Amino acid sequence: MFGIDLVTVIRTIGTLGVAAIVFTESGLLIGLFLPGDSLLFTAGFLAAQGFLDIRWLVLACFLAAVAGDQVGYAFGSRVGRALFQREDTRLFRKEYLSRTERFFERHGGKAVVLARFVPIVRTCTPVVAGMGRMRYRRFVLFNVTGALFWAVGVTLSGYWLGSVIPGIDRYLLPIIAGIVLLSLAPSVLHVWRERRRSRAVPPVEEPLLVHDRERTSR
Repeated sequence: MFGIDLVTVIRTIGTLGVAAIVFTESGLLIGLFLPGDSLLFTAGFLAAQGFLDIRWLVLACFLAAVAGDQVGYAFGSRVGRALFQREDTRLFRKEYLSRTERFFERHGGKAVVLARFVPIVRTCTPVVAGMGRMRYRRFVLFNVTGALFWAVGVTLSGYWLGSVIPGIDRYLLPIIAGIVLLSLAPSVLHVWRERRRSRAVPPVEEPLLVHDRERTSR
C-alpha cells in the first residue's frame, strides 16, 4: 500500500515493531501518515497464519495505543498551550484555544474514541485534547476505550478473517485498500459537507452598501 509491502514489513519488524508504529501514530506528530488501520489488520491476519502470536500482538498494540495517546496529551498540555500564551498570530490565537477548551468540554469523550478510526486525526486529537485541557481522568477513560475498539478490535478482525476464510490471503490487498478507503471516508465526507454548506449560505451584503442603493433608487 503506497509502495509499502506491509506483509514483508510486519514479518521483518515483528510484534514489537508493530507496537512501535502504533505508538508513534497514536500520539507523536511524526506519525501522521503511518498506516495504522491496515497495519493492525494485516498483523492480525499474519497472526492467524502463525507468523505472530495473537496474544502478545493484541496486548502490545493495545498498550502502545494507550501510551501513544497519553504522550500526545502530555505534549499538548505542556508544549501546545505554551504556543498560545504569546501574542496572537495567524496560527496561534487565544480565541482558538478557548474554542478548543469548549469543544472538549462538550464532545471530548466522543472525539477521542472516534478519532481512533480516522487517519491523521487520531494523531492530532490527543495533542489537541491536552491543549484544550480535557479533564485527565476523562481523557484516560476514553483513551482506553478507543484503544480497545481500535487496536484490539481491528487486529482481531484481521485474525478472525484469516482463521475462518480459506485462501483469504489472495484478497488481502483489496481488503487493505477497502480499509484505507473506509478510514478516509469520514474526513472526505466532512470536507464535502463543509463545502456544500458554504456554497448554500447566501453572501451577506454590507449595511452601508444596502443603504447607498436605497438612496440612489430614490
